Amino acid sequence: MEFLLDPSIWAGLFTLIVLEIVLGIDNLVFIAILADKLPPKQRDKARLIGLSLALVMRLGLLSLISWMVTLTRPLFSVGEFSFSGRDLILLIGGLFLLFKATMELHERLENRDMNAGGNKGYAGFWAVVVQIVILDAVFSLDAVITAVGMVNNLAIMMTAVVIAMGVMLLASKPLTNFVNAHPTVVVLCLSFLLMIGLSLVAEGFGFHIPKGYLYAAIGFSILIELFNQIARHNFMRHQARRPMRERTAEAIQRLMGGRRQNENHSSESSEVATIMPQEAFKDEERYMINGVLTLASRSVRSIMTPRGEISWVDATRPLDEIRMQLLDTPHSLFPVCRGELDEIIGVVRAKELLVALDHGIDVATFAAATPAIIVPETLDPLNLLGVLRRAKGSFVVVTNEFGVVQGLITPLDVLEAIAGEFPDEDETPDIIADGDGWLVKGGTDLHSLQQLLDTQELVRPEDDHASLAGLLIEQKGQLPKPGEVIEMLPLRFQIIEATDYRIDLVRVTKQRDEYDDEEDN
Repeated sequence: MEFLLDPSIWAGLFTLIVLEIVLGIDNLVFIAILADKLPPKQRDKARLIGLSLALVMRLGLLSLISWMVTLTRPLFSVGEFSFSGRDLILLIGGLFLLFKATMELHERLENRDMNAGGNKGYAGFWAVVVQIVILDAVFSLDAVITAVGMVNNLAIMMTAVVIAMGVMLLASKPLTNFVNAHPTVVVLCLSFLLMIGLSLVAEGFGFHIPKGYLYAAIGFSILIELFNQIARHNFMRHQARRPMRERTAEAIQRLMGGRRQNENHSSESSEVATIMPQEAFKDEERYMINGVLTLASRSVRSIMTPRGEISWVDATRPLDEIRMQLLDTPHSLFPVCRGELDEIIGVVRAKELLVALDHGIDVATFAAATPAIIVPETLDPLNLLGVLRRAKGSFVVVTNEFGVVQGLITPLDVLEAIAGEFPDEDETPDIIADGDGWLVKGGTDLHSLQQLLDTQELVRPEDDHASLAGLLIEQKGQLPKPGEVIEMLPLRFQIIEATDYRIDLVRVTKQRDEYDDEEDN
């Protein structure tokens, strides 16, 4: 009992336990990395067997104190350096750490842990266990020598080692999970092992590096990595608040080479952009994929044919005028209305209505047999696709909250939103290349113009306009006049044609930046 009541005994035991745990942290880190090479079901077993054998080996080393002390006697000399058994063990252990950590770093940096099929190749179970035991032997030597130098009582040393190894066994799995979930931590820990291996080699040659220097460097690096993990955690938490569709769309767009200008990306997103070169995708492919990815973020108003461009049949007009309208207009579908567009009776096909007129059938009666499908302008574009399927080749009419017709949408309008414009015979394209710029109609959809110009500055979720004219009116604060110039860097908009009521034609040019000039040179 007097043995247990000695305060110096407890102080030495506690100090040695803490030291053994600190010295064992490096061992645990490498065990976590080695265990990751095994299938998930074998990792716990490898850790338990490896650390248990390491405990037995460490206790065996402690029982051979007298032999360990004699290891400091010089065995031979090479030039100015004399080497003892302890020095040789430190040299071999240090070189082993340098070799193993270098190979692991190379494997991590070159991403060699993935085979061509995308399946991870696992190492043999006992090969990993042997590596764990050998590695622990290297760390055990340093820890055992430290224990011998601190405490003279073998029982206290063994007690401290058992308690420290017990803590290592309990902490091995949580540490493994943490290390595997944070790749930067793996690289940092492997760098620590390189530093420790170098210190062991230096000690083998007789150059003693104070442990305080190593622990100070490790502690400072861990502090910096802690800041990095906190910043990463906050970034991921912020990203989690954004819709999954939006984040996925941005990642795919960066993969294709889009959204390169005027954006600050996270390191993960920047890495994605370098996986596949932009040239792997044709311009048409990039345009269509961008159209698909941004479809959900668009409004129905940006897809529809606006009210002013709708060709409709007035059922109150003479039959001859209706017949001439059907023959002169290239459209195949028409809304039939009573006096005004907002009084829709139904939707007819031009060919069928011409046949009905030849048989003397009343236009309003014929149109009423196929009533129009009405959707609100607030409808989500993805839900619009289902409505168009039910329309079976016809179109849907878009109205506002007061029942006033705002436009109509055909399957072709959706296709144009994805793949670009398909003008009719009587139409001119909305966007025409003109020298170093483009001539753009005022009613051009902003999403299409944004994709063509490869910019992200035109469309904002909070905006209430869908056309180029709406954007320019908002920027100017009033309807601009012909000849006026509106700049939204790096774009320049010059009003070419406009009336007192609308903007008809705009010339858009893109200002060259210094980076482009340097590339040309």
